Amino acid sequence: MANKKIDYKSAGVDIDAGNEVVDLIKDGVESTFTSNVLTGLGSFGSLYDLKPILESYDHPVLVQSIDGVGTKTIIARKLGKFDTIGIDLVSAAANDILVMGARPLTFLDYIANDKLNPETVEKIVSGMVKACKETGVSLVGGETAEMPNTYLPGEHDLVGIITGVVEKSKIITGKHIKPGHVVLGLPSSGLHTNGYSFARKLFFEIGGYDVNDTIPELEKSVGLTLLEPHINYTNHVFSVLDKGIDVKGIAHITGGGLVENIPRVLPNECGVKIKKDSWPSLPVFDVMQSIGDVDENEMFRAFNLGIGMVFIVDSDTVSSVKDSLKDLTEVYEIGTVVSGDKSVIIKN
Repeated sequence: MANKKIDYKSAGVDIDAGNEVVDLIKDGVESTFTSNVLTGLGSFGSLYDLKPILESYDHPVLVQSIDGVGTKTIIARKLGKFDTIGIDLVSAAANDILVMGARPLTFLDYIANDKLNPETVEKIVSGMVKACKETGVSLVGGETAEMPNTYLPGEHDLVGIITGVVEKSKIITGKHIKPGHVVLGLPSSGLHTNGYSFARKLFFEIGGYDVNDTIPELEKSVGLTLLEPHINYTNHVFSVLDKGIDVKGIAHITGGGLVENIPRVLPNECGVKIKKDSWPSLPVFDVMQSIGDVDENEMFRAFNLGIGMVFIVDSDTVSSVKDSLKDLTEVYEIGTVVSGDKSVIIKN
């Protein structure tokens, strides 16, 4: 048998495409850098100078979180629209550390697929750049991995790590929550990044819809409705905290909805009663429930149902929080803390 020369590209990994990605994203990524960033793209690790930041803290604590976009990437692939899932990634990660009162500083991303498409990666990163600028974080680096046979053709894996800082004495833990406190809900823009396996089954398998189909109750096509970007609550949270307003607890309403996420910040002796009609339901959730005749309790466990973040505050603080959040369409009083065992009860 004659020997045939092979190279890395013939095994499915295109180094030149990787270099093209760097060229496409370099300017955008570096536009997020602050003077604290000491390295550019291409170094083995990112250097970030903490000293100027930490000097304003008595006891700084770093807060980190890792998150992914999950199967929302499948909707992006079906539509051929990749410019918003990077926004989702940054926003989801930022919201997870905001609940502890942390101010986001840096973001690292990981993009993996079966075959590297530089233009697609550039679109994904452009969304990250946009969200990082709005969040005030530096996109200090990441990893682009081309792994044939690990991922299905056209499949993407998208993960991000965010790092923030908080004064130790100001960490929001929920330990001071007690019965009588008020639960305030900040509106979501849709599913955010949660429940997409369920949503895809409802729309595409049970409902038989295509991403380009329209439904009278929805303002956009099915696909664009499901790609609605995740709200980033950074500016909203700090418009409250920077005024010194005493927030007892904050919960990011991710997978598991209000029922599973609020208990993560409750003391053992507390529960929450939610009044289910105290905020307007978003049409996308009503449509999904109707398509599959989904039990209401299951909807509350799977989706955020229009509430993307929750503040728990003393009743005397409610008006101050609402005044600080006037840029939102509305802040809803959705429930009350009661004596209990960290459970969330949905009531009429």
